[in-house]
Amino acid sequence: MQNRGNQKVKTRRSDRLIDMTRFLLERPHTLISLTYFAERYESAKSSISEDLAIVKRTFKNRGIGILETIPGAAGGARFIPSISEEECRDFIESMTTEMSEQDRLLPGGYVYLSDLLGRPDVLRQVGRVIARQYLDKQIDAVMTVATKGVPIAQSVSSYLNVPFVILRRDSKITEGSTVSVNYVSGSSERIEKMELSKRSLKRGSHVLVVDDFMKGGGTVNGMKSMIEEFESELVGITVFAEATFEGHRMIDEYTSLLKVDKVNALDKTIHVSAGNYLEKVFGNQ
Repeated sequence: MQNRGNQKVKTRRSDRLIDMTRFLLERPHTLISLTYFAERYESAKSSISEDLAIVKRTFKNRGIGILETIPGAAGGARFIPSISEEECRDFIESMTTEMSEQDRLLPGGYVYLSDLLGRPDVLRQVGRVIARQYLDKQIDAVMTVATKGVPIAQSVSSYLNVPFVILRRDSKITEGSTVSVNYVSGSSERIEKMELSKRSLKRGSHVLVVDDFMKGGGTVNGMKSMIEEFESELVGITVFAEATFEGHRMIDEYTSLLKVDKVNALDKTIHVSAGNYLEKVFGNQ
């Protein structure tokens, strides 16, 4: 309702739809009761139900996500973010083009990604794309290792509406008591250490691991070991990009959005193609 002097004027449907859409988008995976919306807009539940039907249809047609409507006294609406196959393919194609630009190749076969992963538009899409794969999975936390995986984990966690936890290679006094694991670097075969605050992850959590770049899989394997230390369950592993690796990769089951498949060290050029994400999520279509 809007106030005009001492007179209350009912909220127009167009205004209500805009505010309701914003409210749902900001609270993914959260059940909002019809009663709450009815009181918020001082409208009948029947009107709210009609509004939700419009939002649900629009979300589906535009590939924004799924709006679950749950009937009954304890029912309501829950928004589950998603992204259409077409938008996924367009985004991954655009990233392969940008990552194939000259001079991205770094010593050791790594690829410069900081400019891409520093862009809000790219991070938003990365979060949507990765979250899309785990629509029907229970996830309690998103895990990554400092530092370049942090923005990806933050984006994914915002779409899944769960906390993200950061493993560090050196302990900070502000972390309190920590759990540490040793792991073998997949590319250099050196023994490394990573640590996680005991307060960061609850025992028995279902954890999604994300990272920016993977070669031999040593770092990701270290995160897998940390999850086991917390008596938790690994739900999945998704990386923004993987590199072709000639040795034995320590991780077999994973998803990648992009793949660096050709490297020319002489002129510092690389060729990037789509990873296995599209095949895993949408199949061979």
